[in-house]
Amino acid sequence: MGPITKMLFNEVHSFIYLYKEKPFQLSSGKFSNYYFNCKKILMNPKYLSLVVQAICEELIPKNHIPVPEAVGGLTLGADPLSYAISLYYWNQGILCYPCVVRKETKEHGIQKRIEGELENFKEVIVVDDVITTGASTLKAVQAFREEGKIVRYSICIIDREEEGKEELLRNHIQVFSLWKKSDFIN
Repeated sequence: MGPITKMLFNEVHSFIYLYKEKPFQLSSGKFSNYYFNCKKILMNPKYLSLVVQAICEELIPKNHIPVPEAVGGLTLGADPLSYAISLYYWNQGILCYPCVVRKETKEHGIQKRIEGELENFKEVIVVDDVITTGASTLKAVQAFREEGKIVRYSICIIDREEEGKEELLRNHIQVFSLWKKSDFIN
């Protein structure tokens, strides 16, 4: 963990990580005694800013990921990250487009599945708050690929270490996370 990531972890781990004897149902449909509520940091300007700083200043450079042309993912978990990463780079003088992948194709208007300036970039990094099975991230990856976009990387806040990373690797996506479930349990 880089210094920003570690400082942020020390501030937020107590209120985004929950353990209960009665398991929670996750969006994947799985049940777990461990729950990570990243909305608590994504909806807080201070913590969102620190998450994005950790991603852009530590995670991306440390893993030799190219500065993204675009970032996006499946709504809702990816939306704050996409906008904030785009704004972070804009403030550095770098253009990085935010995108939103709808859960379903819009049935009215021009019936878009992805909102964003798709004609202005070739490659996108898919972002998400938490990866469990990787299903939500894969939906976004597939939507981008159907639009002819290159997707090689995915970034998340927390990898629950429950086969999501492996599933994404099988689909030729490298996954990088700020934290893993084991960071909270150990």
